[in-house]
Amino acid sequence: MLKELFTKIQTECKDYSNEELVEIEKFLKDEIIIKNQNGNFELNSKYKVAIVNIGKNFVILEDLVSELKNIKIELEDLNGAYNGDLVIAKRVFNPRSKTKAKIVKILESKKAELLVYVKDKAFFTLKENIRLDNKNALKYKELDVLIVDNKSFDLIKNVGNLSDAKIDEFISLYLYEELYRLEKHLDVKALMDDKKERVDLRELPFCTIDPNSAKDHDDAIYFDKKENILYVAIADVSYFVKEGSELDILAFKKSTSIYLPTKVLPMLPPILSEEMCSLKEGVDRYSYVFKMYLDLENFSVKKAELFEAIINSHKNFSYGRIDRVIEGHLDQYSKIEKEIFDYLIPLYKITKKFRKKRLEKGYDFRTTENRLKLKNDNLESIDVETSTASHQLVEECMLMANIEASKKVNNVGIYRIHEEPPFKAISKLVDDVNILGVNVKLQSDVHETITHIQEKAKTSMMSAEIDELIIQAQTQAKYSSKNLGHFGLGFSSYSHFTSPIRRYSDLVLHRILKTKQTPKNIDDICEHISLNERKVDQLVWDFEDRKYARWALSHIGEDIKVKVVDTEKAKAVCYEKIIGMKVILENYKGQKLFSKMKVKIKSADIATKIIVATIV
Repeated sequence: MLKELFTKIQTECKDYSNEELVEIEKFLKDEIIIKNQNGNFELNSKYKVAIVNIGKNFVILEDLVSELKNIKIELEDLNGAYNGDLVIAKRVFNPRSKTKAKIVKILESKKAELLVYVKDKAFFTLKENIRLDNKNALKYKELDVLIVDNKSFDLIKNVGNLSDAKIDEFISLYLYEELYRLEKHLDVKALMDDKKERVDLRELPFCTIDPNSAKDHDDAIYFDKKENILYVAIADVSYFVKEGSELDILAFKKSTSIYLPTKVLPMLPPILSEEMCSLKEGVDRYSYVFKMYLDLENFSVKKAELFEAIINSHKNFSYGRIDRVIEGHLDQYSKIEKEIFDYLIPLYKITKKFRKKRLEKGYDFRTTENRLKLKNDNLESIDVETSTASHQLVEECMLMANIEASKKVNNVGIYRIHEEPPFKAISKLVDDVNILGVNVKLQSDVHETITHIQEKAKTSMMSAEIDELIIQAQTQAKYSSKNLGHFGLGFSSYSHFTSPIRRYSDLVLHRILKTKQTPKNIDDICEHISLNERKVDQLVWDFEDRKYARWALSHIGEDIKVKVVDTEKAKAVCYEKIIGMKVILENYKGQKLFSKMKVKIKSADIATKIIVATIV
């Protein structure tokens, strides 16, 4: 109520309910916060009513009225307030002219509990590392992790101790409000009893190509090399997950599956994600299929048909196996494998040409992914996964299906968009690349500038590092109801169609394509799943960074090789052995970006995930 009341006051509203007038009377008694100016209520300009938004090292007081300016304050000026609280802050005189304020009263407290740990006989919040002095902390052991009442600091739950690596998953899920994913899955009855007649493609030798560890198989492919027809079959999740059902509401809330190093927390219950919706080998499965007629002269899709079908994946392959096939090492193979290899090898040659044409407008980044290998919940090693020939084969097939799906959507639908980076970001990119010793200049447009930088980088020893800078200069891809194109891929129209088991966006798209109807709340859907996608990324990074910190804590004094990745914050990243581990350089002396050096691990904090190293 108070939030709405103070919003009204600041927008000069004159219509107040009796309840609101009673509340106003309480504030009018001393005429400090609210003033009565000839019957009109005003907020004293010395005060600000705002919502607390706590960042990593600072606090933003978000104004209730968008036209007014948010204020940044220090953590020590919270005065007991916490994230989401509605507060009154008093502006204080600041000779440096920047607005300064401190919280004087908490009007409404949103959060009823805090995740804290015990250090030096005090509580510290696990997300922001804010010290909270309270005598209750004396009851617990050093590094105990607790959920406590955020006012009384009484114990709600004893989670465990930071010394136990098993606790990391709980911490990350709690901090990013995803703990509900550990609850029991919904009881789902999934039957293949479609009354509609589906196109029967079970005789076609479809195959899936996935990582070795994959449990869910979203997509299968088959190529008719005589007719040059590519079939991309996608799990028909929308058949099993009905719009508005309890299962659908939960899938929307999750928006995406979470992939941690040792497990997957799926968007859908395992009975669907690993069974009825997974295109497993040798079993009949409902699928939504694109049949694409390829133009091998212009490397485009001449025509695309989309229909509901039933398929039977004849073989599930790993990326590694198909890489060996593409390289000519067929190993031992069965009759059905030979039949599949006979179309995969020419399909790979075709997709290479499609890829080459695509990269005339899009970009080819040297992407690698660090896979953390854990043993007893502790970091043991890092596997670096690079994009190989088999990855590129599957990627090009999926890109074709995604493009064709976006073309079949009405003017308002669900698109994956990636807007062109602003001039300021590209200008800074050019400056940064020049500092590295690679002589580049701004070109006539953004695309030409980026390709010019990549061409120049090829003659240097820093192609991978310069690709990192180019990626950092990009805007963030997101979902939108309006088609704004995909700058990074170079497509005028693009959607996500191929992973409905793990992405809610794809499920929505399937429904739109089937019903020719766009949900009325499509903008809300796009915003929610875009925000959740970023939140889940942050959750995974939080989990992984805590694993890196544990490793560093058990290797204090050890030498590692790093390269500088942030000259302002003196940050470096390990590029050998424990690849991807970030450290802060204690004795940094302005070394150039991407400078390589040997450092010694000095300290590591599991709670804050901060690892400090000294240059040897």
